[in-house]
Amino acid sequence: MYIAMNRFRIALGREADFENLWRSRESHLDGTPGFRTFHLLRGATTEECTLFASHTTWETKAAFEAWTRSDAFRRAHANAKAPPGTYLRHPVFEGFEVLI
Repeated sequence: MYIAMNRFRIALGREADFENLWRSRESHLDGTPGFRTFHLLRGATTEECTLFASHTTWETKAAFEAWTRSDAFRRAHANAKAPPGTYLRHPVFEGFEVLI
């Protein structure tokens, strides 16, 4: 199994904009070979930002990588633009192969 995560540092006061963006967009994940689950996670709020992470679970790393090269991936990300000032930094990708 493989877990793909993106961490987002969202400006204070922009959390609802970010959450609504994810709730309203079409992910195009259903039916994708190897896809298992998706979660949007909300973490701690600091003086600077609120931490969020997108978390997808895949049967294999190869299945995830195939998704990133697909038309469905491009469609899912085509309308994923948040209002200016929402992101404090670019998202940080983290990939994990499940060992246990």
